[in-house]
Amino acid sequence: MARHVARRDPRAHWLLLLLGLLLLLSALTVNGLLSGLAGGSGNATAQPASDVPAAVSSGGPVLRLDRAEPVSRALPDRTIALTFDDGPDPRWTPQVLDVLRRHGAHATFFVVGARVNEHPELVRRILAEGHEIGSHTFTHADLAEVSPSRRDLELSLTRKAVASATGREVTLLRPPFSSVPTALTGSEYAALRAAAGAGHVAVLTDLDTKDWQRPGTDQIVRAATPKRGQGAVVLMHDGGGDRAQTLAALDRLLPALGDQGYRFTTVSAGIDAAPSMVPAGTGTRLSGTALRWTQTGARWSAEVMNFLLATALVLGVARLAVQVICAQRHVRRVRRPRRDRPEVRVPVSVIVPAYNEAANIAATVRSLLASAYPALEVIVVDDGSDDGTADIVERMRLRGVRVIRQANAGKPAALNTGIRAARANLLVLVDGDTVFQPDTVHRLVQGFADPSVGAISGNTKVANRRRLLGRWQHLEYVIGFNLDRRMYDVLECMPTIPGAIGAIGAFRREVLLRVGGVPSDTLAEDTDLTMKVLRAGWRVVYEESAIAWTEAPSSLRQLWRQRYRWCYGTMQAMWKHRHALRESGAGGKLGRRGLPYLTVFQIVLPLTAPAVDVFAVYGLLFLPWSTLALAWAGLLLLQAATAAYALRLDRERYGPLWTLPFQQLVYRQLMYLVVVQSVVTALIGNRLRWQRMVRTGEAAVLVGAGRG
Repeated sequence: MARHVARRDPRAHWLLLLLGLLLLLSALTVNGLLSGLAGGSGNATAQPASDVPAAVSSGGPVLRLDRAEPVSRALPDRTIALTFDDGPDPRWTPQVLDVLRRHGAHATFFVVGARVNEHPELVRRILAEGHEIGSHTFTHADLAEVSPSRRDLELSLTRKAVASATGREVTLLRPPFSSVPTALTGSEYAALRAAAGAGHVAVLTDLDTKDWQRPGTDQIVRAATPKRGQGAVVLMHDGGGDRAQTLAALDRLLPALGDQGYRFTTVSAGIDAAPSMVPAGTGTRLSGTALRWTQTGARWSAEVMNFLLATALVLGVARLAVQVICAQRHVRRVRRPRRDRPEVRVPVSVIVPAYNEAANIAATVRSLLASAYPALEVIVVDDGSDDGTADIVERMRLRGVRVIRQANAGKPAALNTGIRAARANLLVLVDGDTVFQPDTVHRLVQGFADPSVGAISGNTKVANRRRLLGRWQHLEYVIGFNLDRRMYDVLECMPTIPGAIGAIGAFRREVLLRVGGVPSDTLAEDTDLTMKVLRAGWRVVYEESAIAWTEAPSSLRQLWRQRYRWCYGTMQAMWKHRHALRESGAGGKLGRRGLPYLTVFQIVLPLTAPAVDVFAVYGLLFLPWSTLALAWAGLLLLQAATAAYALRLDRERYGPLWTLPFQQLVYRQLMYLVVVQSVVTALIGNRLRWQRMVRTGEAAVLVGAGRG
């Protein structure tokens, strides 16, 4: 109703948000593909495949396949090329290097490209200490099983990763899950032939220690020891798992075989070939650097999301614990007999600001006059309605009801008009779409027996809850609004006495006059006013038994408009009263309890919710579905338990609980998008105008009140 000149709502940020979420999903997908890489070797006892040339299956482990006829090479007698797969690993690779250096041995390390990007310093150390580096693909992919394009990408990315870390490119290739030449399958051989076309020399093994299975140190030593002084390429691992047995076996193997006259060298040196690594071009090095940054960014994104989820979970559980504790204290306090407190029966003025409330105004007025409270006047302030709202009330000709007409000036102005015209010292402010129970006013004002109480919030319930959207709002009112109000009451930092949401609030007239009446410079005048009351030194409490029924939005469009205004107005009020952080007394409690709570749970966490949903999509792609389903079911059960507890406190039925799963799929997203829109509007300095909700009269019908 209040008039604000406004530009069009900003929209460009939705495209930026979508692009940002897609970028986040892409980063998480990259991390998902590169994390949890498998390890291990193949089956060393398999029979030769018929479509693998005999010269390969019966030849040496070093294969050059870029010619018409394959060429294989074996190591000479008493020459061992120790090879280590699946690294570099920040724990095990340095220890393997230390053992090799201690015994003066050199080896060949077949590195996984993704791990090279994570630990480039280890790859540089490997080269600096005289060892050789080969490719073990980028993600430890089975080259025989992936598509040709994926195979080429695996090899290309690994070359770039090594080039970025060392300035050189690799040519040796140890295919993951490979073993001895006799175990080659036709598809594996075809994959090696294709890799040879890109300049790779395949390196299989003579002796597969199977150390990744952790068979024991003695078994690893036996498996790595050649027979009758023969030379051998020995397959071991420096990554992919616990390599303590490998280290122990290596420390025994090197001196034992050294005493037998064996020399330990790289694969290339062992077959008397030229160094396998060649200088990398500038383009390859730059591409590798960009790849490493991309991978690092993806890992950071996943880590940030994990931290965010953990933080949100801890905050959510802590919030629930505080709410439950405070609710229990509130229940014990308000439901025990208060014989020492005098009954409040002084006159009360009910002020009803109304703008185009023809659908409900008659029911609202009749419900007020049906009140059991003995001394009550009703003032309806018609704020320039064009639907005959004032005429409806005047035609009712009810005693104790006054109608004041004014030109449209906004809801705060209408409330202030009613405050000035009221005769009583206790004022109840209520919207024209709200219906009272007979005992509502009496219960609402009893808290004023305490002279320190300046304002009291009632308990709002959704009347139109037959449809799904109404049930969702009903649960939100009960779970969020009323649990929060109990907590605020106990912590003495109530930030809002609802009035703009069609609920009820009661005030001392002197308090309203002292704080300058209802403010009009924010769209959440109820929140703004309540904060002013607290900062003026008065207590604000919650009366759960003072029940009013309101008509909630019946369409997603109306709900969006309402919540957009609430959220934007609340942020306005929070900024306006930010100086309460430095105050003492009731204002300080608002500043150091209420404002941080609102900031975290109504602004910050909702702003992160879109990223959480993207993380859920990532989980669907990369996490076990059983784990994901269990986590989702656990959160849902926690929400259901919270909702059931809140419903029991409010003496409501448990029927709407079945809508909770669907609420998570639609309603939750709408609420956090409202926060996004509100924050953007606030940041760019736009002014949001009042957008009135269309009333249907359902509140009046559902509570059994007639219409005039």
